[in-house]
Amino acid sequence: MSAEFRQRLARRLEWQRALNDPVKEPRNSLATLAPLRQWQSRRLAQSFKDFLANPAMSPAAEFFLSDLYADRDFSARDRDAARVLPMMSRFLPDSLLRAATDAIELAVLSHALDMRMAEHLAARPNPKAAITIADYTRAYQHGNYRRLRQHQIELVLRVGQALDAAVKKHGVYKLLRAARIPAQMAGLSELQGFLERGFHAFDALGGADDFLDQVAAREREVSRRLFAAHPRPFDQLNSSSR
Repeated sequence: MSAEFRQRLARRLEWQRALNDPVKEPRNSLATLAPLRQWQSRRLAQSFKDFLANPAMSPAAEFFLSDLYADRDFSARDRDAARVLPMMSRFLPDSLLRAATDAIELAVLSHALDMRMAEHLAARPNPKAAITIADYTRAYQHGNYRRLRQHQIELVLRVGQALDAAVKKHGVYKLLRAARIPAQMAGLSELQGFLERGFHAFDALGGADDFLDQVAAREREVSRRLFAAHPRPFDQLNSSSR
């Protein structure tokens, strides 16, 4: 693992630790954070329903929903990275290391943006009220972070592209399996599991370009509509985004 890669990983992990520290970042305890993530998870599952119904695309769609867009805390997986990636770098190609590092950055950026939105939702007259599309739109627009929202989508694509590149390299799965036992012995199986699930999901695609192009088009259109205060930002994504 190069010194540049170590520095990049260290910066992302430091950001991750700071954002998840309940003392430094009290917004972690906002009562609106969990409902927001659940709302987003349901929306994405609805937007991905045609991918999930497609036998070739469903493994990649399920991986995105469970490991990149999920309503769950990725901090344990990402804390593993500081210890396990230097060891795994002896076995794994750069493409898988890039996938792991970009996934960490994606999780941290998404958490930061979610806390910003949760803060806005908490300022409603009734913070416990169910989140409406109008509520979500206003929270999404809060701060006007258009560049960061575009970067969030780019990170999703970069993870997929890195996994697709790993799939295309001969012998990578054997190397990934070789890293499994050392990772398990060290008690660091979260990140290993993420990489294995991603590899299998993109291997099943038989080429990720079409899937990733559609994901990018849809999510960019959603972002555009939300910033434009479109009354139905998630409607007809399957036909309008292609």
